[in-house]
Amino acid sequence: MFKIGHIYKRSLIHDEYGGSRQNGISTSAKFPYIFIFTGLGGKQFGYKDRWENKNVFSYTGEGQTGDMDFIRGNLALRDHLINGKKVFLFRYVKKAFVEFLGEVEFLEYGFFETFDRNNNQRTAIKFFFKRSGVRLYDIPEELYKVEETSQIEYSQILKPNKTEREGLVITRVGQGAYRKSILHRWEYKCAVTHYSNANILIASHIKPWRSAIDLERLDVDNGILLSPDYDALFDKHLISFENSGKIILSEQIKNSDYKKLGITGTERIRDLSEGNHSYLENHRLNLK
Repeated sequence: MFKIGHIYKRSLIHDEYGGSRQNGISTSAKFPYIFIFTGLGGKQFGYKDRWENKNVFSYTGEGQTGDMDFIRGNLALRDHLINGKKVFLFRYVKKAFVEFLGEVEFLEYGFFETFDRNNNQRTAIKFFFKRSGVRLYDIPEELYKVEETSQIEYSQILKPNKTEREGLVITRVGQGAYRKSILHRWEYKCAVTHYSNANILIASHIKPWRSAIDLERLDVDNGILLSPDYDALFDKHLISFENSGKIILSEQIKNSDYKKLGITGTERIRDLSEGNHSYLENHRLNLK
């Protein structure tokens, strides 16, 4: 019914299929379809949608003020597979016109801290979708399984209360969706070794949390997925990487000791993004 890459006038989509003409999440009352729109504006309110890799898209839930919850469009997206509804993803190319990016299917979600339209801190929902019909890398079932649980139970179990938001616990809240983004960005494999046990891999910040500003802390380009040995050395600035991806070894550790850890000095990360480069430049300045 839609062709990938084609441009459509949004109002004509609603003329044909119904649904809200204004909201980012639009559920058709006539057909088992949900339309989601990304693009113009909203980044200042935490709406930072993106392709984590070529097949996985992260999408921020709806609600511009207060905490997001699993009601209305957010609930429809979470449960669309259970309810037999299809989700179609569009991107604004200019006002009133959208490009069709494809049909997508729900994978998982996570919570993160951001600010709402009134500049009040709130908890937001980040959805992760895969392209429909695409087989992904193996994802541990316990990391993304959707339980048929009531909205109240979801709120009690997964959302932080007011007390939890104080102090360093915000770090845990923010990193829920962040870790999932990093896992998908690196396709559930160590960036160096391609080791793929997600329960062992560490979503490490390139520029440390303690020295990063808020935007950098949850910037996916500031993240790298590493096996524990590599993460420990990287975190202590005993290894780093060139923009080409080639590993750099600190002289503070003997080559013979690196080899005991299985590190030869020939390792390379092959799919660094340009966004990774600026953070790595900062990391190299602190190599010991």
